[in-house]
Amino acid sequence: MSALHKKFGSDYQVVTTTSSSHQKDKRRKRQRFVDKNGRCNVQHGNLGGETSRYLSDLFTTLVDLKWRWNLFIFILTYTVAWLFMASMWWVIAYIRGDLYRTHDEKYTPCVANLYNFPSAFLFFIETEATIGYGHRYITDKCPEGIILFLFQSILGSIVDAFLIGCMFIKMSQPKKRAETLMFSENAAISMRDGKLTLMFRVGNLRNSHMVSAQIRCKLLKSRQTPEGEFLPLDQLELDVGFSTGADQLFLVSPLTICHVIDTKSPFYELSQRSMQTEQFEIVVILEGIVETTGMTCQARTSYTEDEVLWGHRFFPVISLEEGFFKVDYSQFHATFEVPTPPYSVKEQDEALLMSSPLMAPSLCNSGEKNSSLDCLELLEDPESTTKLPAKLQKMTGRDGLPRKLLRMSSTTSEMTYSLGELPMKLQRISSVPGVSEEKQVSKTTKIATEAISKSVADLPPKLQRLAGGGGRMDGHLPPKLRKMNSDRFT
Repeated sequence: MSALHKKFGSDYQVVTTTSSSHQKDKRRKRQRFVDKNGRCNVQHGNLGGETSRYLSDLFTTLVDLKWRWNLFIFILTYTVAWLFMASMWWVIAYIRGDLYRTHDEKYTPCVANLYNFPSAFLFFIETEATIGYGHRYITDKCPEGIILFLFQSILGSIVDAFLIGCMFIKMSQPKKRAETLMFSENAAISMRDGKLTLMFRVGNLRNSHMVSAQIRCKLLKSRQTPEGEFLPLDQLELDVGFSTGADQLFLVSPLTICHVIDTKSPFYELSQRSMQTEQFEIVVILEGIVETTGMTCQARTSYTEDEVLWGHRFFPVISLEEGFFKVDYSQFHATFEVPTPPYSVKEQDEALLMSSPLMAPSLCNSGEKNSSLDCLELLEDPESTTKLPAKLQKMTGRDGLPRKLLRMSSTTSEMTYSLGELPMKLQRISSVPGVSEEKQVSKTTKIATEAISKSVADLPPKLQRLAGGGGRMDGHLPPKLRKMNSDRFT
């Protein structure tokens, strides 16, 4: 491989770069669950008889339709309704013979000045739109015309309320408010506060606030259960501050949303190398109430594995001007590289555990009978002492005092432990207050006194005078402290 690299040199590098870019382009073309603009790439098929459910909620169905279909239905409904009602007025005039007696001044028609179908259509429009030019009007000699007029008024009110309300709701939908909520094009992974953190940025382009803004993140990743069940789009929650309240946003300026990668995170085993083979999608959902309308708004986006930059951090976008803070949205998507370990959090924890100097004393935490003696022997071993930190090495090497105290505590604990192996009568006798406890205390006090006197003999002369001259040390204390010391030691 090295000879091939030396022989072909730059050509080999170009081929490698081309193949990697080709793989990157191929990965970018893979199907997304949620587009960058928030649209979900899901189509429902083979509904069978369930399509009737859409007609049961016709208003919501019309609102969910695209604008071109809404306009088509709007125009078609009004055109059909107008033509139908105009035809009804023409039929009444035709049956009554009003069309043939238009010039008879003694005859009272149902609708004055109605000669043909266009005049009937104009009469309906004038009545429906309450224009009333005054040339065509209904007379009191036509009861069927009065009934049709009532039916026209009721039907016109229903159609207006339905279609105009549908158009108004569609125009005032908060989806358009979501157009002014920005997400960074890429997410970044780097160290923050000593922890590996996944970060992305959120911004609000309008001056009006999002009330009660809350953000959530979902990780979409296929997996197979231990039972063999394959889950193609398994949804896992990414904690972006739910436990601490950091998911409640005050979205006045651009914010960087953080997900700390720890043992509870789905990215606990994710490293820079494993990202090249992983396939996942991070769906971000931002919800809030629009301050001007009071309607709930939701903005969505997603990040695939090739849109997560390892070892990057976002550029700062806020600067202090004269009396206000300025946000530079030209740097909203910009990132820069920072030193970041390429290992996963799991690998870092394992490496830290293996290199920890306190692993040897942890061996003493066993429940066996002679565990205290083994621990003392381990501490007295010079090789094991060198593995301890500097402070512990100083403590264990100071005139052997801690070792003797550890021996004393170990003998006391062994004596207490050995009582459990005696018969019940002997245990009761040994547990009588004032008998065995006093002997144990006196014995322990005697051993401690001998150990302390021996250790004092090893101290320098000045420290021996301070330690031995209890009266001299008490002479510098206040009367209350001297009395307390005398009462405690007498």
